[in-house]
Formats: sequence, structure tokens, C-alpha cells
Amino acid sequence: MNSTEPVAARSLNVGRGNSSAAERRLLIVTESLGVGGTESHLVRILPRLAASGLKVAVFCLAERGEQADVLEAHAVEVLAASPKGTLERGHHHHPVLVARAAARLFWSIRRWNPHIAHFYLPGPYLVGAPVAVATRVPVKIMSRRSLSDYQQSWPAVTRIERVLHGAMDALVGNSRAVVAQLNSECAAESKIRLIYNGIDIVKPPINRCSARRMLGLDDHELIGLVVANLIPYKGHQDLLRGLGQVARQLPSPWRVLLVGRDEGLRPKLECLARSEGIAHNVQFLGQRSDVSSLMAAADFGLLTSHEEGFSNVVIEAMASGLAMVATSVGGNLDAIIDERTGLLVPPRDPTAIGEAVLRLALDPNLRKTLGEAGRIRVEREFSIDRCAQAHRELYQALLAKRSID
Repeated sequence: MNSTEPVAARSLNVGRGNSSAAERRLLIVTESLGVGGTESHLVRILPRLAASGLKVAVFCLAERGEQADVLEAHAVEVLAASPKGTLERGHHHHPVLVARAAARLFWSIRRWNPHIAHFYLPGPYLVGAPVAVATRVPVKIMSRRSLSDYQQSWPAVTRIERVLHGAMDALVGNSRAVVAQLNSECAAESKIRLIYNGIDIVKPPINRCSARRMLGLDDHELIGLVVANLIPYKGHQDLLRGLGQVARQLPSPWRVLLVGRDEGLRPKLECLARSEGIAHNVQFLGQRSDVSSLMAAADFGLLTSHEEGFSNVVIEAMASGLAMVATSVGGNLDAIIDERTGLLVPPRDPTAIGEAVLRLALDPNLRKTLGEAGRIRVEREFSIDRCAQAHRELYQALLAKRSID
């Protein structure tokens, strides 16, 4: 496994032929610029890459998404498979729409003539990589940001991806677990890179008391926070069962706030909360734009997923000073040092989750110690500037290897 380590920032001095620095072009191929971990990563990192001397564009297979305007304000061009950028997420899997998207990408590459094509998420990789090969883009990179569990349901995808890996100049994982899977899929270990996610390290916009007043929360109430879309693999059912087991031991009053888009699971979760006798302690808030304020108001954070690539939510919560309880899967093992910067518990284990919550609930000093240590770890290891520099180093190395100067 090769790790791209950040070093002192410097501009890329590698062009294409006799091109000037301003003409070095990076094309990102992704699903959309809506709401999600990959989308947030791109919105954070691409303006920094554009400011470093790269000319950057994003091609969206689905809709442009509500964050497209943010990137365009930072001189990042946004292209979309649908002429109006209104194709709904997921609909591009239809064969006719896939062909149409591939054709639009083909002509976009011919027009834009990028030096680097960088693919995020499985769909854009499967559609975009063959087009980039056909159009002879000099440098081609795939970033995988989740574990490859999706391959179990799609054996053909596994075979296609492994063929495409051979045509890539680099395969990037955002956690050791993801990198380990890439190593098992690709014989060329030298292609594989580890680049962790990064976030903006900023002072919380509001203190705990002010955040609670703004949100209408009691100053003395114990508040846990979960930020995860209501999807089965996020482990909400395990959490609710774990809370039910320790509900009578938790200091009263207490509440756990569940933030995230409902993917059809909410009615089942509400029924489970009632059966566990904690319906009045669990509040479903839906998708929110004020997560930073909710983190400021909370006493601890939770992420009980069955699988993760690398969760931005974990490091965002740690950066805000929250003690975290997270399952020992994927990138959670990279972000959290158990018992030092948070608590790790086995996945699918309600009892362990409940016991960890009870420990934090009954020990304010432990919450403070873990929260402070977690914040320091994020500042040192997971800043967005460190992440952007790692990408700049990777691009520079690959362009130099291709003798594009």
C-alpha cells in the first residue's frame, strides 16, 4: 500500500505539451452535487485545487445538485449528462440513459480535453472510465469511498471494475479498510493510494448554551446526536435496541436526536422506539442544514453503521469536541483511537452500544477527555488542506510519470 502524505503546499508545475499552468485540466466524474459525503468532499476540495493552478470541471451523471452553484462560484465548471441537469439520481442506470450519459461525457471530454479524469463512486466509474480510455485522457484515477459490499449483489460489476482497474493510473481509498479491498482486487499494488477525507477545521459557530436556546433544548438534558440517513446499514435499529436496554439507567431527562434523510425506514424505527419504551426520548429531525449547531448543543455523538468507507460525520463531530461512540468498521477505525479519542463498539451489537452510551452518560469527565482528544486528532490528521495537498501531490506525480510537461 502506498500512502500519499501531505507536504508543504506548492503549485503544480506540470502541463500538457507546452500548455501554461492555467491550462492543466482536471475533470471529476461523479453522480451529482447534491447532499452526501462525496458531494461535501468535492465541494470542500475542488475550490482549493482550482486555487492551486488547476482548471477544474465536474461532470454529473445525474442531476447537477443544489451544491453545483457553490462550485461554480469558485470557478469550477459543472457539466451534466442531462442537458438541463435535472435527471433524477438513480435513473441513469437505465441502459438508454447510460448510453446517453456516456455520449455526453465523450463529447465533453473531447471539448474540454482534460489532462486528468478522476472518478468518484461506482456508477461514474463504470460509465466514465471506458470513455476516458477511449478518448485517451492521459491520467485516469478512481476514488472508492465506501467498502465494496455492493459487489456482492452485482458479480458482473466486480469483474468489470477489476478490468477497469488495469487501465487506471491510480486507485485511491479513503481508509485502510477500503485500501485493503483495492489491494485484493488489483495486482499492481503501486497504483493504490490512501488519502483520508478532510474537513474545514473551524471554531464552532455557537457555544453549547446558545445552541440549546436556539434549538429549544433544556440546558440540563443529556443529548445524543446521530447524523446518518435512515438506511438499514446505518444501524439505527441496533442503536434503538441498545438504548432500550439502558433506558432506565440513563440520567433523566435524556434524548437522542436522529438527523438524516428518510429512505423509507422511519415508520419501522418509530415502531421500534415505541416497543422499546423510548419513543419520547428519540426525536427524528429529518434532513437538516444546521448540523454544526446540533453538534454544538449535543453531549455525545453516535454512528452505529454496519459498514463505512470513511465517515465525514465522525470527524466533524470530533472536530466540534463531541465524544463519539462508533462501530469498529471501515474508516471509523482510522478516525477513532478506542478509549483515547472515542469509543469503538462491535457492529450489530445493541448491548455494546447501550453500554458505551451509558458510560458516556454517567461520566462527564470521560466525555470531556475524549472530546478534547478527538478534536486535537482531527486538527492534526484530517484537515481539508492536508487532504487537498495529498491530491495535488498525487496529480503532480502521475502527470510527471506520464511525461506531461
